[in-house]
Amino acid sequence: MKKIFLFLSVLLASSRLLFAQNEGVVYDERTLNSEVLRGERKYGIYLPPDYNSSERNYPVLYLLHPAGPKGTVPNQQGWINYGNLKHYMDNAIKEGKIVPMIVVTPDANFGNRHISYFNDPDNNFNFEDFFFQEFIPYIEKTYRCRTEKGSRAIAGASMGGGAAFFYALHQPEMFVASCPLSAAIRGYEKDYIKSRYPNITEKELMEWYKPYNVYELFKQLPEEKKQTVSWYISCGDDDALSPNNVLLHADLKKMEIPHEFRMQNGKHDWRYWRSVLPEVLQFVSTHFCK
Repeated sequence: MKKIFLFLSVLLASSRLLFAQNEGVVYDERTLNSEVLRGERKYGIYLPPDYNSSERNYPVLYLLHPAGPKGTVPNQQGWINYGNLKHYMDNAIKEGKIVPMIVVTPDANFGNRHISYFNDPDNNFNFEDFFFQEFIPYIEKTYRCRTEKGSRAIAGASMGGGAAFFYALHQPEMFVASCPLSAAIRGYEKDYIKSRYPNITEKELMEWYKPYNVYELFKQLPEEKKQTVSWYISCGDDDALSPNNVLLHADLKKMEIPHEFRMQNGKHDWRYWRSVLPEVLQFVSTHFCK
């Protein structure tokens, strides 16, 4: 009887070990110190199933959280808790639909539910500077990341979707693919900043807005850079932001900028972003250097 019990215990332990080896690992409250933002910043990270058992370097997807919706906490845990990131990553890797990759979720929340991926007008929260000058270098130094353009992608929802646009447009040499979902664009950025800085003049506002006007950024792209980033753009048909995304899609077609555009049934919520996440993962995977 003891031998049978011992055998079953060993079998159960082996099964658990095998199951664990097929799962990635998520850390949702890791931190780094930032000189740019003058304090500690949080981030989440998904490490693929074979990360701890191999010595290989992995491509990286930077996945940016939205500012909402209501009832949710807008921070680095958004894609982990509401987006079911680990579930979709584990399944897609197991089924061979995507290459093993690292996914990083920075926290762009600086209190009172204010989210900013911009460099703010008063320079008190220059998140974009932090992202490129400190965050990406820190991630690539701390984890086994492939560091060439062909192994780095960015995606995000809502305000994070807007950032996925202008980060890739500001520094196209950094990303092989960008996937803005339900992106807050075409003036939303101005309204957001004006609500936080009510005393800003119209001239100051327009000067600040220039580097975040996605339409103008695309118009100013040199011909040789129009195909350096692969674009996947998606928005729900019942999303209040869908008209702006449709207009941008039409503009990109006129400018002959290659992109994938998807409009599917859905609202501006996590249900929609969860539904398109598997396709986003497959899109960036196909563009990563093999």
